[in-house]
Amino acid sequence: MRAMGIDCGTQFTGYGVVEQDPDGRLHCVALGVIKPGRQAETAQKLAAIFSGLTAIIETHQPDMVAIEEIFYSVNVKSALKLGQVRGVALLAASNCKREVAEYSPLSIKSAVVGYGRAEKSQVQQMVTHLLALESVPEPPDITDALAIAICHLNTYATLARQQAAPARR
Repeated sequence: MRAMGIDCGTQFTGYGVVEQDPDGRLHCVALGVIKPGRQAETAQKLAAIFSGLTAIIETHQPDMVAIEEIFYSVNVKSALKLGQVRGVALLAASNCKREVAEYSPLSIKSAVVGYGRAEKSQVQQMVTHLLALESVPEPPDITDALAIAICHLNTYATLARQQAAPARR
């Protein structure tokens, strides 16, 4: 199973493609950020993010794409911009015929660290450990995207085990 996690942002959109082998081991296939440019107009930024995500999906062929659910923000303008990027990410995945799973920040942290209120540094260290990376990826958007992909793979594996288990009487 191969999953692509996307950490949506207007300055940096992080991505991570993670594969889980039949033994349950996780392997990082690809990671990085899409940087549309600070001076670009909103439409140009969204187009750059769309084409970047589309190219990554076509190159690495994930089975599924996972993104973080919308969370409530005090800053309405930031929330709207984030929503636009999320829409572009959903469109890129859909356009490439990929299903999309959405996870809350609490679910992502729980799946990766085991504690939904974990600090960002704990998530970064666990992602680095689980994927046997030499160092913590920078910028943090990459680690967040990898965490989202790991969350999906863990969730998918758990659901598959539950469906395979015989019904109890």
